[in-house]
Amino acid sequence: MAVPARTCGASLPGPARTALSWPGRGSRPGLSARRPAARPPRPLSLLLPPLLLLPLLAAPGASAYSFPQQHTMQHWARRLEQEIDGVMRIFGGVQQLREIYKDNRNLFEVQENEPQKLVEKVAGDIESLLDRKVQALKRLADAAENFQKAHRWQDNIKEEDIVYYDAKADAELDDPESEDVERGSKASTLRLDFVEDSNFKNKVNYSYTAVQIPTDIYKGSTVILNELNWTEALENVFIENRRRDPTLLWQVFGSATGVTRYYPATPWRAPKKIDLYDVRRRPWYIQGASSPKDMVIIVDVSGSVSGLTLKLMKTSVCEMLDTLSDDDYVNVASFNEKAQPVSCFTHLVQANVRNKKVFKEAVQGMVAKGTTGYKAGFEYAFDQLQNSNITRANCNKMIMMFTDGGEDRVQDVFEKYNWPNRTVRVFTFSVGQHNYDVTPLQWMACTNKGYYFEIPSIGAIRINTQEYLDVLGRPMVLAGKEAKQVQWTNVYEDALGLGLVVTGTLPVFNLTQDGPGEKKNQLILGVMGIDVALNDIKRLTPNYTLGANGYVFAIDLNGYVLLHPSLKPQTTNFREPVTLDFLDAELEDENKEEIRRSMIDGNKGHKQIRTLVKSLDERYIDEVMRNYTWVPIRSTNYSLGLVLPPYSTFYLQANLSDQILQVKLPISKLKDFEFLLPSSFESEGHVFIAPREYCKELNASDNNTEFLKNFIELMEKVTPDSKQCNNFLLHNLILDTGITQQLVERVWRDQDLNTYSLLAVFAATDGGITRVFPNKAAEDWTETPEPFNASFYRRSLDNHGYVFKPPQQDARLRPLELENDTVGILVSTAVELSLGGRTLRPAVVGVKLDLEAWAEKFKVLASNRTHQDQPQKQCGPNSHCEMDCEVNNEDLLCVLIDDGGFLVLSNQNHQWDQVGRFFSEVDANLMLALYNNSFYTRKESYDYQAACAPLPPGNLGAAPRGIFVPTIADFLNLAWWTSAAAWSLFQQLLYGLIYHSWFQADPAEAEGNPEVRESSCVMKQTQYYFGSVNASYNAIIDCGNCSRLFHAQRLTHTNLLFVVAEKPLCSQCEAGRLLQKETHCPADGPEQCELVQRPRYRRGPHICFDYNATEDTSDCGRGASFPPSLGVLVSLQLLLLLSLPPRPQPQVHAHPSRRL
Repeated sequence: MAVPARTCGASLPGPARTALSWPGRGSRPGLSARRPAARPPRPLSLLLPPLLLLPLLAAPGASAYSFPQQHTMQHWARRLEQEIDGVMRIFGGVQQLREIYKDNRNLFEVQENEPQKLVEKVAGDIESLLDRKVQALKRLADAAENFQKAHRWQDNIKEEDIVYYDAKADAELDDPESEDVERGSKASTLRLDFVEDSNFKNKVNYSYTAVQIPTDIYKGSTVILNELNWTEALENVFIENRRRDPTLLWQVFGSATGVTRYYPATPWRAPKKIDLYDVRRRPWYIQGASSPKDMVIIVDVSGSVSGLTLKLMKTSVCEMLDTLSDDDYVNVASFNEKAQPVSCFTHLVQANVRNKKVFKEAVQGMVAKGTTGYKAGFEYAFDQLQNSNITRANCNKMIMMFTDGGEDRVQDVFEKYNWPNRTVRVFTFSVGQHNYDVTPLQWMACTNKGYYFEIPSIGAIRINTQEYLDVLGRPMVLAGKEAKQVQWTNVYEDALGLGLVVTGTLPVFNLTQDGPGEKKNQLILGVMGIDVALNDIKRLTPNYTLGANGYVFAIDLNGYVLLHPSLKPQTTNFREPVTLDFLDAELEDENKEEIRRSMIDGNKGHKQIRTLVKSLDERYIDEVMRNYTWVPIRSTNYSLGLVLPPYSTFYLQANLSDQILQVKLPISKLKDFEFLLPSSFESEGHVFIAPREYCKELNASDNNTEFLKNFIELMEKVTPDSKQCNNFLLHNLILDTGITQQLVERVWRDQDLNTYSLLAVFAATDGGITRVFPNKAAEDWTETPEPFNASFYRRSLDNHGYVFKPPQQDARLRPLELENDTVGILVSTAVELSLGGRTLRPAVVGVKLDLEAWAEKFKVLASNRTHQDQPQKQCGPNSHCEMDCEVNNEDLLCVLIDDGGFLVLSNQNHQWDQVGRFFSEVDANLMLALYNNSFYTRKESYDYQAACAPLPPGNLGAAPRGIFVPTIADFLNLAWWTSAAAWSLFQQLLYGLIYHSWFQADPAEAEGNPEVRESSCVMKQTQYYFGSVNASYNAIIDCGNCSRLFHAQRLTHTNLLFVVAEKPLCSQCEAGRLLQKETHCPADGPEQCELVQRPRYRRGPHICFDYNATEDTSDCGRGASFPPSLGVLVSLQLLLLLSLPPRPQPQVHAHPSRRL
């Protein structure tokens, strides 16, 4: 079964299979040689009828071996099946554990999970949680508007008049080069004491708020001081909110001036490099400050754009893209005489992280040439915005033009496309230092309800690429109460260390008027936000009653998950939201697409589906049944879903008798509790307990021995009905402790594990107990103590029969060390109970096979011997014999491979240390044949949450980056002289000191900064699983000049494939190799250019504020341009150009905008 290659990773090698006949093979005395094929090369594999495998006569007088017949290999397979089943029946104790549960029926009850009731209850609890935050937000927003309205502006306000806690003060005091230390402005800054608070994962002070002001804003300016003055009154509202709701986390006011005031106070988490945090660029602020946007960015790349100005434009565009969220749509084009998109996107696309990355990389390839043609640029932009055949925001429409200047006003274009309704706003940006007349740019913006900005230098980029949001906020402010609606954000990383959060946002409007009868103020004051940690939402969901494979998830209108077991980003960039689509969190299929669409539409539903699931260790795929139930979470844009396997419909709940509860003794005095004590481990086996939140005062620990010690100490004080403990978890733990101990008494203790070459036996339960016997085996037990997080546990529940799990290996790691006799293979199976017609699987039992001993046993079972003590059968003279896996291991390869394609056992001694590796790394030719003959199929998916090390820096000794080296043409260009002169002076003085990392990443900073060392990337994953072939199967691998027979057969009631094959003698057979390990996708996964042609279903916010008839558009950025003195500039330029360093060689780095 040939599979086409995907965008990332290697394509499947080898031709497709073709069914052909096989002309027969002669017997080969001693297999000393193989007869070359006297025919052209044939397909890789073909079906081999059993009839053609009949042994042929050998030469007289010589012994001859032939490839085993099919019935012989089937006999070996049955022997293997019987041996595995016998060992598991004796030592696994499945039947005995069933009896133990039934004998203790009075100690537990069987409870039912009712999906619809359960999901509605959880949705209601989440709604109540978020509603409390909404009420707090409204109180804050109303108070802020009233405080600002009552505030009287002070022109003469001074720094010493304002007393506040500067969140960055401590960090700046530690930095002797800080400008605030030099100014001595700390006189007005409070010094606070802090206490550790686990809810905030930080030290906090509940009596004060903290203030953070961006580094590039002067905190002593009149605007900032007035802002600090009136927002101080919010402190009491923050405190009152917390009194009403002690579960509130960060309460934040982000001002349109850049000031952030948050409660409770805590020191700012200052990075080691320059702090570029600005609240106005945070995802939650952007979402709260304006309605969704359809934006087309057009960039002038005519020849008049000098190298320095073009660099400024590239950085400005990247900064502009960072102001967009997943509710926005965007495209970027460059223009001179004609316009063309900078990337492969030919229309507006969603402004998600991956699409923006494509734009940012494409923008770096823009080259200046030709003449300026504003008409071409604007016509392209309007055509993009008028395209109604694509998905888009359908709200604010705007064009952002970056240019160095021009004379054309393109009035005819505006008359054709935008007037008289002016539904598209035009924002113009004059970039760089130049002498051009900017009046046409101002006119374009002012006549199209936009704004004109100037970006003369690096320092102006950030502020001027975000202030357009103030213009977009005007209709929202003018709409008044209608626009005062709380919105909930995507998931993102909290800047103060809270982890993953969602934020409720509410805009704050300026209610002042300039005077009696004056128009209403149309400025947004800022955005109020309250964080909700994802962990707080997770606590409202049932954890352990759903079983190991049941879970709750939630998605938003974009289809991104808010809750999901797969939401585990390895790295987070606090500047970008964490966006994992539901179809990427799970393995995508048509049923899940329907479920996702229904949830986005806010519908209720239920659906049972057969689907593929990925194992926890991401090595295996299982085909399973799952029940999906979903409901909307009212008053939010979220929808909640519940996933249950059929066997998790019911669960056990311990029922400690009334008599025990009435004793009121500490739990440590209960009879079954003694089996948790380490003193019992030698006789009863080692007990691992799952690190769950059994009690509030239980100290968590990653070390299970330490956790058990803490648990026992706490149980000395706690009674079974203690209010501080989760009785469900605690009682089930005690119940399972006793039940697994009875398994030791009835089964394990009286058996000799060595007789069957077992290293250990074990049992794990839903209640959180993992018991390993004997005690010494626990030293080499590497599985997690939480059964719900153990791959063997979850896979055993999803599969019938015995699940083999070889030790996990990686081709890049050294082979297994077999000398210490502790390397084992886990074999596990679920214990299924049927109680009163209700079926459930509360436990998993298994054994750990001694690898070397079972490899020897495997050879005997797949041989002509009937017993291990019987001597090997030799083929005598004039005899014809079939090869077996023991006598003929030099010529015959016999292996057991699991359903993921990993080697479990082999008759080749040199392969024992390769057990656990993907079989293609052991025998690529044979694995490819198994795949092509449908024994295996594969599933490819992408991990969008992976972390990758950065590319090595190119040239650490390079000169300062971003310095432009003029060409001869530049020297002859007067425009270049006048613009570059001021640039040279500015760069020499400031660029190297502060903003040197803006144009390119600084390799030196990567050394001590873990955030730089690893970055988010996309990894392609490939898992293999059993295909459609279940029966015994013979085939041949054609290797050109010779060929290779093989036989494969599934072992019933296991996840194993038994394969017998001739050992390869031909180098041609090593042509292809299947890949299983994760591979890095430099293109960020599937080709984005193709994906945007079939966008996934989504819905935007249901409200839009993009127009108001009373909007005053007169404030549109009119400014003056001050031409410099040409003589002074020429003199400075001649002096400074002599000191310009050479242009550095290009280096490959993460784009600098990721660092802003």
